[in-house]
Amino acid sequence: MVQYNFKKITIVPTGKDFVDIILSRTQRQTPTVVHKGYAISRIRQFYMRKVKYTQQNFHEKLSTIIEEFPRLDGIHPFYGDLLHVLYNKDHYKLALGQINTARNLIGKIAKDYVKLLKYGDSLYRCKSLKVAALGRMCTVIKRIGPSLAYLEQIRQHMARLPSIDPNTRTILICGYPNVGKSSFINKITRADVDVQPYAFTTKSLFVGHTDFKYLRYQVIDTPGILDRPFEDRNIIEMCSITALAHLRAAVLFFLDISGSCGYSIAQQAALFHSIKSLFMNKPLIIVCNKTDLQPLEGISEEDMKLVMEMKAEAMKTVMGQGGEPTDDEGVLLTMSTLTEEGVIAVKNAACERLLNQRVEMKMKSKKLNDCLNRFHVAIPKPRDQKERPACIPQAVLEAKARKADQAAEKEKRKLERDLEDENGGAGVYSASLRKHHILANDEWKEDIMPEIMDGHNVYDFIDPDILQRLEELEREEGIRQEQEADDDFEMDGAELTAEEQEALAEIRKKKSFLIQQHRMKKSTAESRPIVPRKFDKERQFTSERMGRQLSSLGLDPSLAINRARSKSRGRKRERSPERGEDAMDVDNDQPSKKLRLRSRSRSRSRPPNEVAPGEGFKDSAQKVKAVKLAKKSVKKRNKDARRGEADRVIPSLKPKHLFSGKRSIGKTQRR
Repeated sequence: MVQYNFKKITIVPTGKDFVDIILSRTQRQTPTVVHKGYAISRIRQFYMRKVKYTQQNFHEKLSTIIEEFPRLDGIHPFYGDLLHVLYNKDHYKLALGQINTARNLIGKIAKDYVKLLKYGDSLYRCKSLKVAALGRMCTVIKRIGPSLAYLEQIRQHMARLPSIDPNTRTILICGYPNVGKSSFINKITRADVDVQPYAFTTKSLFVGHTDFKYLRYQVIDTPGILDRPFEDRNIIEMCSITALAHLRAAVLFFLDISGSCGYSIAQQAALFHSIKSLFMNKPLIIVCNKTDLQPLEGISEEDMKLVMEMKAEAMKTVMGQGGEPTDDEGVLLTMSTLTEEGVIAVKNAACERLLNQRVEMKMKSKKLNDCLNRFHVAIPKPRDQKERPACIPQAVLEAKARKADQAAEKEKRKLERDLEDENGGAGVYSASLRKHHILANDEWKEDIMPEIMDGHNVYDFIDPDILQRLEELEREEGIRQEQEADDDFEMDGAELTAEEQEALAEIRKKKSFLIQQHRMKKSTAESRPIVPRKFDKERQFTSERMGRQLSSLGLDPSLAINRARSKSRGRKRERSPERGEDAMDVDNDQPSKKLRLRSRSRSRSRPPNEVAPGEGFKDSAQKVKAVKLAKKSVKKRNKDARRGEADRVIPSLKPKHLFSGKRSIGKTQRR
């Protein structure tokens, strides 16, 4: 199926913009610097490249325009005639022909000047030939400026055309202006066509889509047609005539029997007879609209006679299709778009008629024989004389009945909209927000609940689950009390002997004494930290006292006293007994140095390669390697340390694309 999408046509630039685009591209995409010292062959090649590149760009742009615009002889006749009606086929072809001629001229100019450039004998002459070639190409483009502007206008208009598929299932609505065509398409589709009480509100084709039997149908609303010769019809009417002539569709001819459209039934019948040749081989339905103003039975005898004649003509078109209508009522239908009475019936009848016609045409086609040869319908042979009627399971019948009951109940149930209409309408009826509250008593729903009490918002203290939570708390409290009753076990002296009672009394007395002593310590300074020795003026905390206490406990206090006794750690120059007269010997000086260093309690820095306990390295070589890898890994991060979202860093003070170029100061025109 061919899809026509005119929205994808590329924008057509004006003549001046066309020249600017191509020359700018040539300047940017080809070398721009040539020196006098170059060999003449290189200079010729330099300028030949510019001419060829410009010609190629012109050729590509113009070819795109020619290929994307539809050819009227190669597309569907509906679109061909529609474009002819809207834009005049001759003007359209002339514009595209001028584009094609310009493309050929530019190719010829480039070919001629490339031939001349091959024999250029100096830099000046080659440059002059290049300027002349580009100038002639630009002149050709400027001459076709009006054609480019015309094609751009056509492109914009074509992009606004509706996407109509001429080969799909289509319902076409036609008739006099203001008979209710747009109202009908608005009812059966989601299209939004403007509806006004005057003629020619619809000035172009509008498309909507509807569904019938799981198939998609496109519905086309056409502008109104007046009963006059084809030569006198305007562009708006010719759009409808084109659609009627070329689209294989079910036609709905709308008839306003009330006369409110401004045209009598006789005038509408005359229009029907004048365009009935366009209805041949198409399902035709005559729709009598606006029956809310005038029923079909209430019109005069003359008008009824005209309507019957139109019905007879519609029956003839059905006969011409080679089929017999199932009933006479399928050709003449009544409806009212205001009350929506009969709207769905008209849509269903049109879709059914169109579907039947398309199926019949496919059955008559040659392709069907090829398909039928592949089919085999298996019919089982009867085994006996017993009848086996179709059986519907009982569960299916019950489910069907259940669904019917639910649907009936749903219809019976009153909605808020029904209640609003019964109680005065919008602005008078106020819906109850407590209607669906779940309470123990339905009478409580309409009770007035205070919002403010004693300066507090009542709703802040409302908990819908308060009874349940209170019950859980009481249950938890009971469990806790039972556990405490089990835990609080105290000895009473009834079951104990006299000795045990004395021991128990002694224990309780000791316990109370310890509690009192602890309370006294908390209130006094005994529980505070021990005073340092330099502030212990009274010498209460001495090593002798510690020795006495340890002795009372049965421990030997000598080690603790010796450890606690202070030793002088001053730096004294003592002559080592090992040192004799050879005091100045260098080798013998090392032990005293070590001794002196060991005697000092001074911290020494560790070498960087030495492994400290807890660092996790096997040896110093492994530590050196790990440190080196760590420094290497953070080197790049440290280098870019200031680069981030919040840092005001300028990566490059002079970006190359802003501070370097091929043009010096001057106008764009000076190339």
